[in-house]
Amino acid sequence: MKLKIPVSKPFIIAISVIALVGAYSLGIQSGLEKSAVTNASKNTIATSSDILDLAPFWKTIETLNERFVATTASSSAPTNKEKVYGAIEGLTASYGDPYTIFFPPKETTAFEEEVRGSFEGVGMEIAIKDKVLTVVAPLKNTPAERAGIQPGDQILKIDKLYTGGMTVEEAIKHIRGPRGTTVTLAIKRNGGIEDIKVTRDVINIPTIDTKLRDDGVFVISLYNFSANSASLFRDALREFIQSDSDKLVLDLRNNPGGYLESAVDMASFFLPLGKTVVIEDSGASVKQKAERSAGYDVFTENLKMVIIINEGSASASEILAGALHEHGIAKLVGEKSFGKGSVQELIEITSETSLKVTIARWLTPKGKSISENGLEPDVKIELTEKDIEKKLDPQMDKAVAMLLDPAFKR
Repeated sequence: MKLKIPVSKPFIIAISVIALVGAYSLGIQSGLEKSAVTNASKNTIATSSDILDLAPFWKTIETLNERFVATTASSSAPTNKEKVYGAIEGLTASYGDPYTIFFPPKETTAFEEEVRGSFEGVGMEIAIKDKVLTVVAPLKNTPAERAGIQPGDQILKIDKLYTGGMTVEEAIKHIRGPRGTTVTLAIKRNGGIEDIKVTRDVINIPTIDTKLRDDGVFVISLYNFSANSASLFRDALREFIQSDSDKLVLDLRNNPGGYLESAVDMASFFLPLGKTVVIEDSGASVKQKAERSAGYDVFTENLKMVIIINEGSASASEILAGALHEHGIAKLVGEKSFGKGSVQELIEITSETSLKVTIARWLTPKGKSISENGLEPDVKIELTEKDIEKKLDPQMDKAVAMLLDPAFKR
C-alpha cells in the first residue's frame, strides 16, 4: 500500500506519523561486489538520458579498503553494509532536498516505533527552513509547548551540538530520549538567543476540541490530520449543526498536517462534488493530478466561517485552508502559514531499510505553490509573547468579531 504525506510532513518528534511503505526494491546486496551493480558494465549504469560513471566510486572504495588507517578511538573502517548505507545517504543528500532521506535499519525501526506511538520525546515538529533547523509547531499539551517553544523558533544548538549542516533526522536522534531526561535547545527568536530546557515525556496528542462560545460562535480546534481525524471532524460538525449556530471558527494554528486523505475528506463537507481541493504537480513530464471533493457538501451559503492560521500551520492544514479560502467558503485570519507543500512516499528498499523521497509538490486550486508562498491571511493579526503571558488571544478575538459583524461576507 502506498499513501502520500502531503507535508512530507516535516518530521514529527515523538508523535505518531504516517507509515507509507511501498513494495519497491533497489536490489541492494549485503556486499560490495561490482557484479551486483550491472550486468552490462562494471563501472557504469545506463539511465534513460545518460551513463552514470561509477568508476570514481569503485576507485574510492578500493583506495579506502587498501589505505585507510584508524588514528583515533572514534574512527574505524565501516562494514560493507555501512559502506552501502553511507553511499546511499550521500546520494540522497546530493539532491539538496531536506525531505528526501534514506533510513538505515536503526532509523527505519525508529520510524516504525513512531507509527506505533511507542516512544518518548518533546512533542514538536521540525524542518529545515532557509537552511536552518526550524520549529514548525510545538504540539498541544506536550513538553515543547509547556517549555515555551514557538513556531518559527530556530534551533541553533541541541545540548552542546551545533545544528549547522545537521539533517532533520540527525536532530531528531539528539532531541529524543527517555521520559524524565532533559534536552537544552539554543533557540533564536526575534533576533535574540536563549537556552530552553525541555523535559522529555510520553507524548499523547489530542486530535480535536470543540466549544460553543457564549456569543454563539462555534469553535473547532484541529491539532493534526491523523487517520481518524476526518471521522472526528464529522462528529464535531454534527455538534456545530445541533448547536443551531451559523458561525464557525476552524482553528488550525500549530497544526503541522498529516494525511492528505483526511484533508480532502474534511474539505468535502463544504465543497460540491468534483471541486478541486489540491493539485499534485509531479513535474513537466507528468500530467497534474487534482484531488477533488467527494461532495458531502452539507452546508448552505448561510454558513459564516473563519479559519485561523499561523506559522505552525503546515501541509494538510494549508491544503484544507487554501481550498476553503479559494473556493470562497472561509476567510483567513492570523499569520502567514509555514509553506510546506511537497509530497513524500516512504518506499521499502530492503527488509531493513527505507527511502523517503519527494515525488511532487502541492498547488492550491488556483495553482499557487504552497511550498513557495505559504498562505497569506485576509486579516493579519500577530500573537505576541506578551499576549501569551497574559493569556490573550487577539487572533481568536478578531475571528469572532468578524463573524459577529452583520456585514460579514465570506
